[in-house]
Amino acid sequence: MADLDDIKDGKDWGLDTPARNDAFFLKGSEGLDWGMKSRLARIFNPKSGRTVMLAFDHGYFQGPTTGLERIDLNIVPLMPYADVLMCTRGVLRANVPADCAKPVVLRCSGGNSILSELSNELVAVDIEDAIRLDAAAMAAQIYIGAEYEHQSIGNLIKLIDSGNRYGIPTLAVTGVGKDMVRDARYFGLASRIAAELGAHYVKTYFVEEGFERVTAGCPVPIVIAGGKKLPELDAFTMAYKAIDQGASGVDMGRNIFQAESPIAMIQAVGAVVHNNEKPAKAMDMYETLKSEALGAAAS
Repeated sequence: MADLDDIKDGKDWGLDTPARNDAFFLKGSEGLDWGMKSRLARIFNPKSGRTVMLAFDHGYFQGPTTGLERIDLNIVPLMPYADVLMCTRGVLRANVPADCAKPVVLRCSGGNSILSELSNELVAVDIEDAIRLDAAAMAAQIYIGAEYEHQSIGNLIKLIDSGNRYGIPTLAVTGVGKDMVRDARYFGLASRIAAELGAHYVKTYFVEEGFERVTAGCPVPIVIAGGKKLPELDAFTMAYKAIDQGASGVDMGRNIFQAESPIAMIQAVGAVVHNNEKPAKAMDMYETLKSEALGAAAS
């Protein structure tokens, strides 16, 4: 305790300097509580306002897909280069080192498989477990126009309500059923519905025509899904176009961990997202890093 006899009057009052109240950097997030903002600032880099999320939650409905057979061998080496990890609680506990110091977006919807109707999901993680795991955000899939649309929206609402209670943001992931049209009108609809329901940011797909309308019409940040594996230059081009048209980052999985050189790939994707690197330059960076890695392995 301070010595009561040694209390001194303050002298640096800054009387000529107005009190600062800086606006929060992230779209649509100014009115959130401090805890929400703090977690979002771990997910999105405050300098660029963007994020590179490493998605490896595919196993919750696909099983051990290519590149995810061994999380410890294939994914853990990539973690230092990601801004955020997106995974299930099972893999988090089993394979993610607790000292990796990366924020985690926890997959909290589940209950389906590739052998069944994808939209038939439920809330698969209790809010207390999300808190216990120090989740930076919780993620749920919504399937607009699918058989279980209403149920998936209900799942999202439950996560948003419980997350609001404890200051944990919710990411809405716009799932696409096999019969859905993948165009700007659909993704604009799905993204806006998610934001209107209270999602703090949205993951959706990039489309060549009208994507700027998808981002403009969504009042919270959008990150794009990487989707199926593309040639590396095509993946860089997709990321660049998405950022240029208003996206706040990427959530890539297969385009990173199925690349010939995953560590080189995630670093080059980061250059596109955070530094506005052009696709051709990113491709050069990828080839250089890949060659260096091969040289180091051979020596």
